[in-house]
Amino acid sequence: MRRNRRAALLCVAVFIAAILQVTALAPAPSAPGEGRPCVSSPKPRGGPAREVLDIAQRARSEMGLNSVVLRVTRDGDDVLTTALGESMTGVPATPGMHFRAGSVAIVYMGMTLLQLVDEKKARLDDPVSRWLPDAPHADEITLRMLGDSTSGLHDYVTDPKFLAELEAAPFRHWTPEELVAFPAAHPLWYEPGTSFSYSHANFVLLGAALEKISGTPLDKLLEQRVMDPLGLSNTRNYATPEIQQPVLHAFTSERGRYEESTFWNPSWTTAPGAVITTHICDLARSAQAVGTGELLSPAAYRTQLDPGTVGLGGATKTCPATVCLKNTAAMHFGLGVLVLNGWIVTNPSFSGYAAIQAYLPAERLAVAVTTTKGPKTPDGNTAEIIASRIAAALAPGHPLPAVTPASPSR
Repeated sequence: MRRNRRAALLCVAVFIAAILQVTALAPAPSAPGEGRPCVSSPKPRGGPAREVLDIAQRARSEMGLNSVVLRVTRDGDDVLTTALGESMTGVPATPGMHFRAGSVAIVYMGMTLLQLVDEKKARLDDPVSRWLPDAPHADEITLRMLGDSTSGLHDYVTDPKFLAELEAAPFRHWTPEELVAFPAAHPLWYEPGTSFSYSHANFVLLGAALEKISGTPLDKLLEQRVMDPLGLSNTRNYATPEIQQPVLHAFTSERGRYEESTFWNPSWTTAPGAVITTHICDLARSAQAVGTGELLSPAAYRTQLDPGTVGLGGATKTCPATVCLKNTAAMHFGLGVLVLNGWIVTNPSFSGYAAIQAYLPAERLAVAVTTTKGPKTPDGNTAEIIASRIAAALAPGHPLPAVTPASPSR
C-alpha cells in the first residue's frame, strides 16, 4: 500500500497528531438557511476581503489545487465568499457546490448527546452497555468516552487490514458491524478514560447509541436537533454515495494514480445517518453555531469544549506517543471538536476532499474552506493550510495550527 494512501485516510486523526504535539468589508451575499443561494461576494478592492482572496489565490497556485471554495464571516456578516478553479475540466467551481463534510457530523453527534443529557434522557457517564450491550468493552466504556475519544479502542482507519480492503474496493459499502470488528480484534490501548487516542470507531458506536437513547433514526435525529434549527438546508445525510447537485468533484492519487473519487462510498467514515454533504455557506454557518454554543446550554457548551481531556494522553509502555496524543489546555480534543489556541475546529479530509470549519469566539470570526486536489497537490489537508493563513491575517494573536504538506502525491 502506498504511503500517501495511508496518510490521506487518517482524516482528523492526522491533524490532531500534528497539532497536539505543538506545545473594509464587501457587501454580504445571501445568508445561508434562508432559502437564498450561496453565491460569491462582489470582487473586493481592498481590506480583509482582499487579503483573504489573495491568500486563496496564492495557495491554489502554490499547491496545485483544482479548486478552493471558502467563506469567512465576522459576527455572521460576510467578509468574503468565493470559489476559485474548477470542479471538473471546463466546469468552474461555485460556492453553491456540495461536497462531503465527514467529521463535521461527529460534532453534530456530540452536540446531540449533550442535548439528550440536558434532557435527562441519558448521562454522560452511562456505560455503553446500557444502550449497546454487545459493543466491544461495553461495560467499561461510557458515552463520554465515545464522544471525547478516551475509550482506548483502536482506530480502524489505521489498521493495515482495513486500509488494504478499502483501497482494493473504494465503492464497497461498509456496515457498522464490519467497521467495529477491526478495533474489537485488538486489546484496548489503555484503561478506558485514562488517556486519549482518536478512533473513528467511537463515533460509529456513538451514532448507534444516540438512536437507542432517542428512539429516532440518526439522520432524522441530526436534522431535528441540528440541521433544521440552524437552517442548514443544504446539509444532508445520504445512505448511498450520492451527493446533492450541483457537485464539487474530487480527485485523488491515494491509490497510486490520479483518478476521480467523487462517488467513492463514504460509508466507512462514520455512523450511518451521519454521512453528510454540505456547501460552503452551510459550513460557515455551522462553524459559527458550533463555536458559540448556539444549540447548547452554557454548561453543555463548557463540557463540549473540555469534557475532561485536558492533561490526558502521552506515551506509555502500551501506547505510543503517535497514538496517545498529549492534550493541553491550549490544544485538545473536546466532545467531538478540536480546541486550538481558542479556535473551535473540525477538519474532514478523505477521498480527495479536504475541508475545515473554524470559529474564534474572541474575534467572532468564522472560517470555512474546502479544497480539491490537482495531480501534483501535496498530501495533507490543504484546506487547513489556507484557513491557518487566513487566521494569521485576520486574527494574528490567535494562530490556527495546520499540517504542513508532505511530498507531492504520485
